[in-house]
Amino acid sequence: MVRVVEPEILDQLPSADEAAAHSRRDLARLNVLMRHAFLIRKHLTTDVTRTADLGAGDGTLILNALKSANSNVREVVLVDQRRIVSDDTLKEFESLGISPIVAIADVFDWLTRQSAAPHSAIVVNLFLHHFQRENLQRLLDLASQACDLFIACEPRRGLWPQLAASLVGVIGCNHVTRHDAVVSVRAGFRNGELTALWPDPTRWQVEERSAGLFSHLFVARRR
Repeated sequence: MVRVVEPEILDQLPSADEAAAHSRRDLARLNVLMRHAFLIRKHLTTDVTRTADLGAGDGTLILNALKSANSNVREVVLVDQRRIVSDDTLKEFESLGISPIVAIADVFDWLTRQSAAPHSAIVVNLFLHHFQRENLQRLLDLASQACDLFIACEPRRGLWPQLAASLVGVIGCNHVTRHDAVVSVRAGFRNGELTALWPDPTRWQVEERSAGLFSHLFVARRR
């Protein structure tokens, strides 16, 4: 199945739009089903003190990942082009002893401003599949210069995930999510596609594999 990147409806809707809000709730449920918070939590290690979430959205995915993580994260940067995260979510981070920073920025602009920071991680969830190959390679190159650990949970491209995506309406997902789920799978990843784009993999310990029934996991840890 050839990878195809197409526009998703949620990205084009105002953040306050009712359909957008419904779709974000749908995504939260789908993240639970795909166990993405668990996957991120599993790969965060105790040496990580600072985490950035690119395309963080409402921030709840990384919040859930950090709630029971075996890590020493004390700062999380929520990077997104729009502010969607609520004050209540920020307070939940603070209750965990984590300082949240909201960075409203283009991801490439934000990454370009970052310098290599020891003991830092970058997390992305259902984000990389939005990018065509050239921009995706640029993003990964910049990310590799800004962290010691990179964790990505993405859709897995394949016939079974495609079928499952076409049925998300069964669990109450709205028209936005029903459209975007199918588009996301077509733009997803398989085999070693992200490893092939990661710069200088000999300096990194890289893991790339399917995760569960629908997800694709990529983890790069600096040696």
